[in-house]
Amino acid sequence: MAPWSRAHAQKGPRPALLALCPETPRPLAPRTLAPLRLPAGRPAEGSSPPPGWTLVQFWLWTVSASHHLWGPACVPGAEPPGTGYQVTGVFMKNWDTLDEQGVCSADKDCEDAYRVCQKLDIPFHQVSYVKEYWNEVFSYLLNEYELGRTPNPDIMCNKHIKFNYFLHYALDNLGANAVATGHYARTSLEDEEIFQQKPIKIPQGLFRNRFEVRNAVKLLKGADHWKDQTFFLSQISQDALRRTIFPLGGLTKDFVKKIAAEHGFHHVLKRKESMGICFIGERNFENFILEYLEPRPGNFVSIEDNKVIGTHKGCFLYTIGQRAKLSGLSEAWFVVEKDTTSGDIFVAPSTEHPALYRDLLRTNRVHWIAEEPPAELIRDKMMECTFRFQHQMALVPCTLTLNQDGTVWVTLVKPIRALTPGQFAVFYKGDECLGSGKIMRLGPSVYTLQQGKSREQDPRCVLAETKKLEPAT
Repeated sequence: MAPWSRAHAQKGPRPALLALCPETPRPLAPRTLAPLRLPAGRPAEGSSPPPGWTLVQFWLWTVSASHHLWGPACVPGAEPPGTGYQVTGVFMKNWDTLDEQGVCSADKDCEDAYRVCQKLDIPFHQVSYVKEYWNEVFSYLLNEYELGRTPNPDIMCNKHIKFNYFLHYALDNLGANAVATGHYARTSLEDEEIFQQKPIKIPQGLFRNRFEVRNAVKLLKGADHWKDQTFFLSQISQDALRRTIFPLGGLTKDFVKKIAAEHGFHHVLKRKESMGICFIGERNFENFILEYLEPRPGNFVSIEDNKVIGTHKGCFLYTIGQRAKLSGLSEAWFVVEKDTTSGDIFVAPSTEHPALYRDLLRTNRVHWIAEEPPAELIRDKMMECTFRFQHQMALVPCTLTLNQDGTVWVTLVKPIRALTPGQFAVFYKGDECLGSGKIMRLGPSVYTLQQGKSREQDPRCVLAETKKLEPAT
């Protein structure tokens, strides 16, 4: 993949996060903030930091599927002043400004962020990671599509940009001591503990040395389980988690909107939530991706009889479980498998076809958040937990089997629909998000197993197999 150049990126903007800095010489020159009255009955959130520390708020303005934060994003900026923090707003842009119609949406987003900072009487800054985003996230996305997988750029953006490049910028350039974000998530670390930490250098290796990482911070689900965003944070590092506060973790989104409304952030609350993929947003996906990948025409093939029933422009335009675009057919067909070598996409004539259901998958090396790997998995080589590969899908009980290279086999208690290579298998124990691994391989579908069983029971097939085994005369 070619490295970033300004000619590459043309689309929408990207956002940012939150940090704590000493009030002694630093580049931001923060102002003293008047306390804000919060609504009666609001749950207590943490406690004030030690004297001489400043909280810096970073905004997530270009909302993605992983951050439904148009309204709530401003609320962490409202909360810290009430608890003794000082706040600085930072608008982070990860994508160049023009969309397909030549409209600069970043300017409007940035203006909204600036208006919130003005209302709170806090400093405002802008940072850009367009180049880093292209090299670390977008190039990865294109490569995954070319390999026939369906990537999750939101998880990778959190891992590489927000909780890596931006985190280090906040700590090193802004003099921050912690960051906070508007994600609906919690950690096992109390807010005041963040200011008592000494830097911990994480050793490199296949597994972290469990004797060097003590009192690991756990990533926990947000109180609002429907809006919980730990799924998108499942690849961030232990070091980043130690320096992160989630002010919204104990609140519901409705309550957060109420706080925002009572503080007068109406212009932000009017913004529609974006349900699109990260930087792509609500653009037409096919038009967008074909600007970067060459069409690779192939056939739609029936999984049941191997008949060609249509054509397509490229495997990367479809994901498992998606409805295929087939003209001239009265019934709906759905993608069940992709063959990137031949270019064939196999489809089935029902959204609940057994070819869409599987109960076995293998990941790449799993990123474990608190323990790497969990002690139970090390001891027994197997561990029961729960799993999801899509945000907001119901958690499914499963058993993990650890391989020597750090990958795991995941055996589900029941087959689920549209397991997809390239997506992340995210693991949970109760409210704790344990970590995640990218889905690399799938076990046989229910349809394949049924066909095999039918073949074994068919006398004609048994006779044919017997004849094949007879020696030639």
